Amino acid sequence: MSDDLPELTADLCARLRDAFLAARYDADGVVEALGGQAHAALGRGEPVPALRASRDAGTLGTFIRLFLLGETEPAREVAAALGSLPVGDAVAAGLLRADGDRLRAGLDVRPHGDEAGSWWVVADLDSDQLGGPVPEDHVLGVGHASLSLIRATSRRRVGTLLDLGTGNGVQALHASRHAQRVTATDVSARALRLARGTFLLNELDVELLRGEWFAPVARRRFDQVVCNPPFVVGPARVDYVYRDSGLAGDDASALVVRQLPAFLTEGGVGHLLASWLHVEGEDWADRVSQWLPKGTDAWFVQRDIAEPALYVGTWLRDAGIDPRSAEGRAKAEAWLDWFAANDVAGVGFGFVTLRRTEGTPTIVCEDLRQAYDDPLGGEAAAWLDRVEWLRGHGSQLTDMVFRVPDTVVLERIDEPTDDGWRTAISRLHRTDGPGWQHELDELATALLAGCRGVLPLADLLGLLAVAHGEDEAQLEQAALPVVAELVRHGMLEVVA
Repeated sequence: MSDDLPELTADLCARLRDAFLAARYDADGVVEALGGQAHAALGRGEPVPALRASRDAGTLGTFIRLFLLGETEPAREVAAALGSLPVGDAVAAGLLRADGDRLRAGLDVRPHGDEAGSWWVVADLDSDQLGGPVPEDHVLGVGHASLSLIRATSRRRVGTLLDLGTGNGVQALHASRHAQRVTATDVSARALRLARGTFLLNELDVELLRGEWFAPVARRRFDQVVCNPPFVVGPARVDYVYRDSGLAGDDASALVVRQLPAFLTEGGVGHLLASWLHVEGEDWADRVSQWLPKGTDAWFVQRDIAEPALYVGTWLRDAGIDPRSAEGRAKAEAWLDWFAANDVAGVGFGFVTLRRTEGTPTIVCEDLRQAYDDPLGGEAAAWLDRVEWLRGHGSQLTDMVFRVPDTVVLERIDEPTDDGWRTAISRLHRTDGPGWQHELDELATALLAGCRGVLPLADLLGLLAVAHGEDEAQLEQAALPVVAELVRHGMLEVVA
């Protein structure tokens, strides 16, 4: 582990904030300075267009080259950009480091924004900027996993929120928009030091606690919990604190799922990223469902499955290790040996939404590997609402009046026959949210055609039974599970 912890004091962060504000080093300012094309190129890992654009951006360009491009800058220009923050203080704190007679970033400090504004996030330099593998206590920047959890988190107003394993603090930043009080924990002293810098820089009051898993908040409960745990699966070892738990296989994800509901208030909600093993002869849904404690609504969304070789190679490169090097080959051998010994056919990855409930819990495991644009957070909140409605009204569905929302369309696939075209597949599509699809038979298609917000379901089933010569009781028995699933997926809605 690295020995020196950055000293990002309140005074230093206040002065740095003033310098950033003066230069407009924020999410909007950077985009305006670079232009859309250069900014997009930077996001693809192509720095030259951004470097060229930054040369005409004055003080803002200095910050862009330092913190976004990893360039060295003349000490005089850095001093001018920092304003009231002395260069010597910035170097002593670990924010900058000397490189001959020039200066370069010692930490990754970059703007991060949402629709309501912009923050700054403090993290460690990545392997490209370091020129080699990152140390064990490396604090990751805002990566794809962090962004996916941000998008998968519901944002309804809550009193208290726990960010378990805060890392650089980005989840807590977003939580500050909708939570009155935020608590952030981490096992890593370095992560807490950088997260504190993130919060000071953004003038946020966040309670910071150190310890493993839920130990720092024992006997406390929160209205919401978010967690981006060290979910990488494999042998029980810790190469990098930000991704390795020291637990074997998917035990880290299992631990969080098992323990999180106990730290929720009644009706409280948890969101986390998780990984699970796909073991030969075992259904992944059965595996993850066994992790749940009693009294927990759960929605497991599988977004991806990686086969072992791809999984290992991806995570080696993530840490800056060349899979072709001696170190990379040795780590890959041990990792793949573990997968083989445990009959692992693949690794699933996705989102988990949990809710503490006194009612009969609903547990749903779904594959959502198709592409969709909408953030999942709003959908997760609506999913929980629909589950709660079904819990209270599931026995009264035949009395309800339903309509098919305007965002739902019916796709028909016809095939040629001797007598013309015949419908082979009827598929219901929801065009927003996760883009759910349901294949329908002829009777279900006819039933939904009648769901126009006028007649109760019982009347529609009666008309359908007469029209198709079906037994009404049997038709109702077959239809109700389909109706419930469509309600849960937002493809049928109740008319008030």
